[in-house]
Amino acid sequence: MSTFPWLKGHGTENDFVILPDPDGSVHGELDASVVRFLCDRHAGLGADGVLRVIQGDRQSYVEDGGDWFMDYRNADGSIAEMCGNGIRVFVKYLAEAGLIDGKPVRVGTRAGVKEVAQNDDGTLTADMGEPKLPDAAGIVVEANGHQWPAVHVDMGNPHAVAFVDSLNEPGNLCDQPTWSPADAFPHGVNVEFVVRRGPRDVQMRVHERGSGETRSCGTGTCAVTVAAARAARDERPVTYRVGVPGGEVSVTWRADNHLELTGPAVLHARGEFDRAWLPA
Repeated sequence: MSTFPWLKGHGTENDFVILPDPDGSVHGELDASVVRFLCDRHAGLGADGVLRVIQGDRQSYVEDGGDWFMDYRNADGSIAEMCGNGIRVFVKYLAEAGLIDGKPVRVGTRAGVKEVAQNDDGTLTADMGEPKLPDAAGIVVEANGHQWPAVHVDMGNPHAVAFVDSLNEPGNLCDQPTWSPADAFPHGVNVEFVVRRGPRDVQMRVHERGSGETRSCGTGTCAVTVAAARAARDERPVTYRVGVPGGEVSVTWRADNHLELTGPAVLHARGEFDRAWLPA
């Protein structure tokens, strides 16, 4: 094929290039240089990451690929386990393409199968699974010459959550914050900086590994909810409102320890790309 289709979408302005590839034959093993090119905001289409859409039984990445598999790549071409905003955009595409009905859909990811439901108000709710709280006391993150203690929350991908007095303190989050001990996150980490706006109401900024500062991070909002609820000694079930630069989502930490992320998803562009324009 000399061309291939693409779409653009976002969840609270965390934006993605969507590559429909139902049988996994169009892109093969998705090349990191192609991902970097597509996500380039000057030379490519511009995005925080790429979502490749594959039928669950046509992929070879995990044992259970669900009904559909979300092959997610960060903007730098690296592979990511999971993306909470991306999975809502992914299901929004499946619905608008007529590939699913109104029932909840099982989406396979490298962090396991996640069930996503479409709501009557147009939002989508993803069961993000159970958080893990590794025994990682003493983690400190640093940005803009400041240091803060951080909580390690694993949502299938790693997060370091730091509570700050002002969201301006971390400065330019295009630059990767550092952390100690240095070996705490051998594969990198998403770093969230959080302020409390009120009871069960927080605002955050995030540096996502492989993408830089993004307008939102779905798994990050879940990690922040866990850290905030534990610090406030909230009993489950508990729901937090989480503000991000790109909007707002709702996260419920259920009694069964699962986290549900509810928020919008938008598709806003589509087209075809000529393979001749891709990097050699």
